[in-house]
Amino acid sequence: MLEKSYEPGAVEDRVYADWLKANAFAAGAGAAAGAETFTIVIPPPNVTGSLHIGHALNNTIQDILIRFNRMLKKDVLWQPGTDHAGIATQMIVERQLMERQLPGRREMGREKFVERVWEWKAESGGTIMNQLKRLGASADFSRERFTMGQNGAADDQMVRAVTKVFVELHQRGLIYRAKRLVNWHPGLETAISDLEVENIEIKGHMWHLRYPLADGVTYQFPLLDEEGNVTGHETRDYIIVATTRPETMLGDTGIAVHPEDERYAPLVGKFVDLPLVGRRIPIVADEYADPTLGTGAVKITPAHDFNDFEVGARNNLDQINVFTTGGAIISADFIPTAYRGMDRFVARKAIVADLTALAEENPTRGLDHIEDKKIMVPHDEKSKLVVIEPFLTDQWWVKADILAQPAMAAVREGRTKFVPQQYENTYFAWLENIKPWCISRQLWWGHQIPAWYGPDNHAFVAHSEAEAQKLADAHYMKPTQLTRDPDVLDTWFSSALWPFSTLGWPDDTAELRRYYPTDVLVTGFDIIFFWVARMMMMGLEFLDKEPFHTVYMHALVRDEKGQKMSKTKGNVIDPLQLIDQYGADATRFTLAAMAAQGRDLKLSLQRVEGYRNFVTKIWNAARFLEMNECRRVEGYDPKANKLPLNRWIVGATARGAAAVTQGIVDYKFNEAANAAYDFVWGTFCDWYVEFAKPVLMGEDEAAKAETRATAAWALDQILAILHPFMPFVTEELWAETGKFGAPREAMLILSEWPDLSGLEDPEADADLNWLIDVITNVRSVRSEMNVPAGAKLQMVVVGAGEDTLRRLVAGTSLITRLARLEEISPQSEVPGESAQFVVGEATFALPLAGVIDIAAEKARLEKEVTKLDGEVLQIDKKLGNEQFVAKAPEEVIEEQKARREAAVERRHHIIEALKRLS
Repeated sequence: MLEKSYEPGAVEDRVYADWLKANAFAAGAGAAAGAETFTIVIPPPNVTGSLHIGHALNNTIQDILIRFNRMLKKDVLWQPGTDHAGIATQMIVERQLMERQLPGRREMGREKFVERVWEWKAESGGTIMNQLKRLGASADFSRERFTMGQNGAADDQMVRAVTKVFVELHQRGLIYRAKRLVNWHPGLETAISDLEVENIEIKGHMWHLRYPLADGVTYQFPLLDEEGNVTGHETRDYIIVATTRPETMLGDTGIAVHPEDERYAPLVGKFVDLPLVGRRIPIVADEYADPTLGTGAVKITPAHDFNDFEVGARNNLDQINVFTTGGAIISADFIPTAYRGMDRFVARKAIVADLTALAEENPTRGLDHIEDKKIMVPHDEKSKLVVIEPFLTDQWWVKADILAQPAMAAVREGRTKFVPQQYENTYFAWLENIKPWCISRQLWWGHQIPAWYGPDNHAFVAHSEAEAQKLADAHYMKPTQLTRDPDVLDTWFSSALWPFSTLGWPDDTAELRRYYPTDVLVTGFDIIFFWVARMMMMGLEFLDKEPFHTVYMHALVRDEKGQKMSKTKGNVIDPLQLIDQYGADATRFTLAAMAAQGRDLKLSLQRVEGYRNFVTKIWNAARFLEMNECRRVEGYDPKANKLPLNRWIVGATARGAAAVTQGIVDYKFNEAANAAYDFVWGTFCDWYVEFAKPVLMGEDEAAKAETRATAAWALDQILAILHPFMPFVTEELWAETGKFGAPREAMLILSEWPDLSGLEDPEADADLNWLIDVITNVRSVRSEMNVPAGAKLQMVVVGAGEDTLRRLVAGTSLITRLARLEEISPQSEVPGESAQFVVGEATFALPLAGVIDIAAEKARLEKEVTKLDGEVLQIDKKLGNEQFVAKAPEEVIEEQKARREAAVERRHHIIEALKRLS
């Protein structure tokens, strides 16, 4: 006997253990002989991570696809694993050492420190995988992979994969070493990726500086009035530049002016003397300088600004680095002694003070003025505290522009498609403007770069130290000592190989031949470039095949007001707390039901609570069927039903299953979930179960037997189509309802997806849909006209044809019970003071005289229409106000639109009610 209520906490762990015991997640579990494959590789979460709401959405969608295709009897593999997350992991372990007052990384040495990180990974690195299991993820955890392999040893397959790709790309001229600008983290003293940089707006300053012209040069600078008209000229022997970073002036190697800026045309090719330093630097013409911004002249510091680097390269300017790796001023002969060793921000204050003093001595030198200005400053994305520096350093680079060409062609030619399609634009925008990819990191945790250096810094890239030594001995023509490159590879380099390295590549494994290319990648839009594009590049370069045919981009999960979740705002929703409070099924179903393509989810606890009630509704329906002995019958044939009620529910079940199937196939998970919800609650529970009660409690044994068998069959189909969304409650009910009646062949997870085509019955549909329409209309009248709940109404039917009369005879007892009517009578005329509605050819009238005050009710409804008209008008004024739309937060605009939509819908219902009273 089913428990009175469903308790997720008491069921979920047990059901999950049963799945694992049955090996139900294993690759190929339950597959038909000769089945086609279906493969998804999990976007590997950071080994440092824990489950957040984005992970919950991402993995719910993957699990829906996996469970659905497994039930289609395909050979399914959901490949799980984690990413070693170079910087994040190293930071965690270093912080742990500091908190425990143990020797730091550098005191320990590389080997001992890396051992320590492996220990941490073994103890704490599996947190997120266990949390995914709580969500119900049915990945093949026996095949779990880690981007650094099992132990990071050179013979580990994952390490060999990364090494092979690096060496072969280097041999093909696609990997090279060069001195270029990178995003540099002065705290960690390493290059970082763009994804690890967050630009934060702060209150800053723009310092306007006067640089003196060299060699006694002067020019005529135009003076303008307030309207921009030239009123005269001033002889100047200096040029004014503006900067938000005065400390970088120590590395200035030029000043740029626009080629068509007449103010500075005489100065192009001339020089200035760099204040405080004294170095002569040229004035160059370059279109980067914008004549309309500031003074139109910009200082160029190629070693400390990405735009300046490009200007410097075009104009052959020197590249002078003035910072140490830790963000202090270097100790070099060209740096004034006072600044050497200073922290960059301390140096800023000192330089501004010295420029101020210089201006006091000579008004045409040093600081001109300071302007308060809001500026965007790059910060470390994790801490939000460390300011990131553009930094000139030797790094390893990939010629990404060459690898990008086949990756773009694959999407343009339709071999890989994006869902929603609009994300193709983002993909192309990145790849068409792609820059060289910096793949080296100055860390110890990661795949160490397979390069060894000779005494003259010549690099030997090889699969092993022994191979590098052979190359070096041949190069130098004698045995030569080599030093390995201490840097490691960008985490994205190893994760770019994920779709094939997890399947055993570079070895020619059976899994690789069977499951590559994979089918669908489910990921967030923010890593299209960092991960999706790079997997495309590597898959095409090394296996000559796109790694997946579809990329499904899910949107962002926001709070119920549409705001982005953040710890600062205090609006973060923890999926583990949702699972604790409402169960995994309700949490998953909420995410699926809201996952509309290309639209952010606004997650509210009320929605999760609503879907928990849906879980309860299914449980109660199953319990009702059990109490009424609705058991599965061996050999039951849904086509053999005699009762219109049962023929109708069979057809409705077929339609419901088809709609869910289509939604999943089209990646419209919200449509699939809502179709399931509408059918299960709206059709099966609300109508079929209610209609079946008189039959189940009646005396006709044949009708009871047919209805019991049909109800049990329909419940089976419901459990199947809900299973990808709500795996726990459906599996539990499958097991419980399988204890009686015809035996189960397998657990639900390994059962077959329903194919119910050909079961619809138009005649039964017409009869039952008519019945539902009549009852629904009566209920609407009662609700809209404020008819007291206990009042039993009469109903008059006018103009009824043969079918309507037949249906009335068959359905009178159901209509009177479910619509709370006293009597139904066919008549020739509609009585006065009646609310009316039409179903089919007949008019149905509910005489309301004496039940409600008709005049007062009309007045009330008309007053509400007027009120709603005013509300809509007010909202339209707001939304039509350009200033309001420009300034109001996005969530406020969306709230106004939602209010308008609700008001319009309510108005429509009231107008319909008034028509019924006319």
